[in-house]
Order: sequence, then structure tokens, then C-alpha cells
Amino acid sequence: MSDLAVPAFGGARVLVAGDVMLDRYWHGPTARVSPEAPVPVVRVSETENRPGGAANVALNIAALGAGAELVGVVGADEAAGALRTQLESTGIACSFQTAEHQPTITKLRVISRHQQLLRLDFEEPFDALESAPFTGLVSEGLTGAGALVLSDYKKGALRDPQALIHRAREAGVPVLVDPKGSDFKPYRGASVLTPNLGEFEAVVGKCTSEQDLVERGEALMQELDIGALLITRSEQGMTLLRAGCSELHFPARAREVYDVTGAGDTVISVLASVVAAGGELDGAVALANIAAGLVVGKLGTAVVSAPELRRAVSQAGGAGRGVMTEEQLLIAIEDARAHGERIVFTNGCFDLIHAGHVGYLGSAREQGDRLVVAVNSDASIRRVKGEGRPINPLERRMAVLAGLEAVDWVVAFDTDTPEPLLEKIRPDVLVKGGDYSEDQVVGAPIVKAYGGEVKVLEFVEDLSTTHLVNRIRGGH
Repeated sequence: MSDLAVPAFGGARVLVAGDVMLDRYWHGPTARVSPEAPVPVVRVSETENRPGGAANVALNIAALGAGAELVGVVGADEAAGALRTQLESTGIACSFQTAEHQPTITKLRVISRHQQLLRLDFEEPFDALESAPFTGLVSEGLTGAGALVLSDYKKGALRDPQALIHRAREAGVPVLVDPKGSDFKPYRGASVLTPNLGEFEAVVGKCTSEQDLVERGEALMQELDIGALLITRSEQGMTLLRAGCSELHFPARAREVYDVTGAGDTVISVLASVVAAGGELDGAVALANIAAGLVVGKLGTAVVSAPELRRAVSQAGGAGRGVMTEEQLLIAIEDARAHGERIVFTNGCFDLIHAGHVGYLGSAREQGDRLVVAVNSDASIRRVKGEGRPINPLERRMAVLAGLEAVDWVVAFDTDTPEPLLEKIRPDVLVKGGDYSEDQVVGAPIVKAYGGEVKVLEFVEDLSTTHLVNRIRGGH
């Protein structure tokens, strides 16, 4: 598996088909037991609606920044309207088959002190509905899709999954299935199947060892012409099986579990989004594993955003700092701002890094949460300082800066001034060292125009690079 990276999801489009439902939450404190029965009394102080089931899958995909279209079955009722309104407000295109005489599947959970006390289900299976209209909606949505997700909760929406898989394969669209039940034959021909361990063992029997799990998984893949099998195993992580490849195991990443509701939705959402964005399956599983660790630390059906996922990937890999391209830096800054962090920017040649630089950069870092250091390219230094400079080439200067504790990100620029870079980064604080007024700092008008700050910090002139070079050349 190559170095783990979160792809750009903006151009990816995923079609989701399956059982949609509305998750309703009633929150409130409880301080006494009912005199009518030995049950707690909850004083409801807050109500909340969240899309659930296949709708939560679509919501997760949209949260990552990918395009999502949802095909499902709903009733002709208020719950269907609430679902559509919430989904479309996030940019999800909804194509619903309506069951005139049945309710939209709704699950009401009563929550107190972050604990679920009761769940009430309002549903009637849609098994008796005709499947042709649903299949037609899916067929229409396959145009331009990079992946199809079948989210099966055995509520009756996916009455003919074989027809959907066949249409997708004809269109060259990979099919990822989150299965339910003890029979996986309806999913024959799928690209990826993502059962949890309990669902997997309900089909193949109890697995007493890792070898047993792998052998039974490979036999199932061959029997049903499935391209890959991802078995989610709770605290034991995930196991990926692919034809002709050794199994891959991904250890669980959750540190604190509040609620596993929707964790399976998150896994298949990330998988499908990465695949639709052109990513490889092993990398997609690694990202899905990290995302699952994030979502189980949240209460109820929840989503993971692209900035959250990128931050978690950086922390998992010990990355997130150092030398970056301009494109990588812009993504890192987007993630930092999504977490409320304040961006500080400074620039210079940094040819011979000395104590003055170190002290100055430490002071600059104190002005915010993240410090960006923009470094002149070799060509731009020659234009400003003349031939013979720089003494150290760009790669070495950037490597030394990246090793300083105060510096988060180092980026190069080839223009005479950093102003084009400032226009893109739009830092909260622009810092310069030396004997300047704020208005003399290059880029100050740009930063002030959008409400940023400009600060001039003390710099030890006796330790300037030019002074040191002159002393060395003069033999002093």
C-alpha cells in the first residue's frame, strides 16, 4: 500500500440506493423514576432529526465533499418531507419511490446524559412494492457515477439487487454492498461486499481462527463472483480479502466509543468516495478504518468531514508538518481553519539559518496556532541578492526550517515577492522581522484589506545572513 493520502473528492460522484429512514432523537435530563412503572422519566428539552440508513450513507459522502445522489423508498408523509429537506440542503439529489399507504421508516431514540434509554420503530416493510420503478431510478442515476452503493437494511427497498448489479456492471460502475441477512447470493457479482463479522459468520459459519476466516472468505468470493470482501470486526479492526492477493488487516483505531450507530455507513461511504475519486481499494480501506474510529466517538448517526479525516490521517502517520507544495499547503490550511486555528505567515531567504532566525520564528509562532514560512527560490534570491547567492540551495534551506519546532509548514515561491502566495493563503497574521513600519511590510495592504493583522517583530540585525556572509568573505 502506498503512502496514505485523502484524495480530492470534488470530482467524485457516488450513487446510493437502499433503505432510507429518518432517525429522530429526543434529548432531555432524567432525575426520577416514574410512579406509574419502574422506568426513568425524561423531560424532553430538545428534538433532532437525522437522515438514517442509506440516507446517512449519502450524507457521509456529501460531508467528504463528493457528489451524492440517493435512491430510496418513502411514504407519502411528513417524515419523507423532513428527510428530503435535510438531504437536499446538503446538496444531495433525491430520487424517491413513494409508497402511498405506508409510513417512511422512522426510528425514535430517547437520549439522556448521552445514553440511549429507548428506541421506537415506525415501519412496515416495502416488500410488496414493484421493483421496476426503483430499478429505473437507479439506472438513470448510473450515468456519470463513479460508484454505486447498495445499502441494505432488509426493509424492502432492495427487492431485486441482481438487476441493479447487472445494470451497474454494464455501465462499468463498481458496486459496493453493505449486506444484511444470512444469504449473500442476492449480491452475486458485486465489486466489494462489506459485512461485519456477525453477518459474515451467519453466512459461512463460525470462524475459529484467522486462517479459517480467510479461507471461508476466499471461498465465498469465488462462489459469488465478488471482487473483494471487507470484514469489519469491531475492536479487532478490519480484514480485506481480494482474489489473488494476501489478506490485509487494519487494526481498530477508536480510542473511546460512545455509539456505534452508523459506523458501517461511514465505512462504505469512505470506501465508495475514494473508489469514485480513482483511489486504490487498500488505501480506501485504510481511510475508512480511520473514519470509523472517528465516528464511533460521536453520539448517534454522525458524519466525518474531509478536514477531520485529513487531520486524523496526518496524526496517524505522524505527518501534517514540514515541506509542502503550494497545493498541499492550501489543503492543510483549509483543515486548520476548519478546526478554528489561526494562521501566521512569514517569508524570507533563510540562506544561513542562525540564532536570530530561530528566535524570530519562535516569536512569530506565538502570534497564532500555525506558522507558514515561505522561502525564496534560488532564482528569486539571485534576482534580489545577485550572483553568489544563495549559499545553500532551496532544498537544504527548506529542510532546516522544517526541522525547527516553531515551524509548521514550509513552502517555496519563485516570484520576487510573496504577494501572489499571500493572495491565496490569506493568513490571519503577516509577520516580518526588522526595522520596518507596518505599511512598509511587503504584502501588508493585501492582508489588511481582508481584515488580517500585520506585525513587525524584533530581529537581531547583527546576526543577519548578509552580515554573516560579508564577515566570512572578509575573513573576519
